Formats: sequence, structure tokens, C-alpha cells
Amino acid sequence: MLHKLRGAGTAPARPSPAQVFIGLIGGIAGIGAIAYLTQLAGVPLLMAPFGATCVLLFAAPGAPLAQPRNVIGGHLIATLVGLAVMNIAGSGPWQMAAGVGLAIALMQVCRAIHPPAGANPIVVLAAGIQDWGFVLTPVLAGSVILVLIALLINNTGQQKNWPTYWV
Repeated sequence: MLHKLRGAGTAPARPSPAQVFIGLIGGIAGIGAIAYLTQLAGVPLLMAPFGATCVLLFAAPGAPLAQPRNVIGGHLIATLVGLAVMNIAGSGPWQMAAGVGLAIALMQVCRAIHPPAGANPIVVLAAGIQDWGFVLTPVLAGSVILVLIALLINNTGQQKNWPTYWV
């Protein structure tokens, strides 16, 4: 039994200093840009799950979960699910559980799985958000900004080609 707890594989290789630097700069640029634009425009563009999105975009850009389709689509799908649950059933522990489960299932069906987006129904339900405009700001605007910054940062340097796919 203990051997199952240890796992059968080996730990991943350490990232190169260049990749660590990209993660650092990407996180600063992504969240910094969204926070600055929020202040400048007076429109909320930032939400906590975007921090986790930055981890995928800048520390694991080649992962399927870090592709534009998954980032933007996953955030949109999960937020729409959260808003639907909120507007139909209200907020509570079971609604949060159902929202997350439904969001996971729908992201799978749509081939747009993005783990940070799994938190979006919780954000919507915990904050009591009922306004469908939340899908546009912060969700769509913020996720598009992060993808645009990832395009710039993840393609800087020689032989870089991000994203792996768009649709």
C-alpha cells in the first residue's frame, strides 16, 4: 500500500532559469496589466482564478490546459454555469458543488478544460453575482488580456511557437 502512496513515476525535471524567469515576468505582466487596466478604466477585470491561469500560461505554456481555447473557453463556460446556477437556484454549499461539477463536465464536453476556471462558479456563488455582464467583465476581458500577454511573452526568443493550437 505504501508504494502506491509514493507513486511509480519520477518527479518532473527542474525548470531552466529561463523558464523560471518567464514565469516571473509573465505573472507580473499578466496580473499587473489587468490590475492597472482595472484602475484606469474603473471596470473590474481581475479575479482570483486569473492568478492560477498565469501559472499555466507562463510555467506550463505547452500544456493543453494552457492553450487559448482552454483559457478563454474554460473561463466563459464555468462562469456561465455559475451564473445559471445562481439565477436558478441561489447560493449555498450544494449550489457551489453542483456549479463546479457542472462546469467540469461542460468544459470536458466542449474540450476546453482549464482548471483555474473550476473556481469561477464558486466566485460567482460566494459573491452572490447575478449580473450576466460578469461574463464580459471581468471574465472575457481578463482572460483575453492574459492570452494576449502570453502571446507576447511566450513567443519572445528563438524557436518559440505558442500557442500549440487555437481551436
